[in-house]
Amino acid sequence: MDAQIEVNSLIDKQEIMRLTRVTNIFNQLFTVSENTLLVSGASEPFYKASTKNSKAKIHSRENYLSSALHEIAHWAIAGEKRRQLDDFGYWYEEEGRTLEQQLQFEQVEIKPQAIEWLLSLACNQPFYFSADNLSQEMEASEHFKQAVYRQAVDFLKYGLPYRAENLFKELKKLFRDGHTLSIKELEIQNA
Repeated sequence: MDAQIEVNSLIDKQEIMRLTRVTNIFNQLFTVSENTLLVSGASEPFYKASTKNSKAKIHSRENYLSSALHEIAHWAIAGEKRRQLDDFGYWYEEEGRTLEQQLQFEQVEIKPQAIEWLLSLACNQPFYFSADNLSQEMEASEHFKQAVYRQAVDFLKYGLPYRAENLFKELKKLFRDGHTLSIKELEIQNA
């Protein structure tokens, strides 16, 4: 039991170190150019639009790197008007969604989760598909997983949205010594 606690503690420390590095890179890239900061430690993820007195802030949940990468992905695809709205003006149906609501959720999550997956690979962080509907014990559908996979492959082939692409390149430099990602890596994780 003590050995498992030590292993989990080591994993947590490694994740926090990666989160700190990702936060530093993000803030170096986007604090001035996009007037946006990445901040970890929130009880729930949230995007706070900028005001005339403050920068926009992407709040990720607690110290979870995956939460930060997911929220960055939403920010990376949000257009200028959406970035002027708290939480990008998106609807969000709390846990307990019906099957129909879950299918709507999955549809709008394809691109963000594909970007999150690539950013995760770039910084050697495990990626997990998220149905975000634990109370209904729903896992991500196979259809959704395949749609995210296809979108991630397309992003690798044709490029990510420019903000995500800039971060992706910097993360690869830092965590992968600049080595590219291959479709094969996605296939292995998708198997």
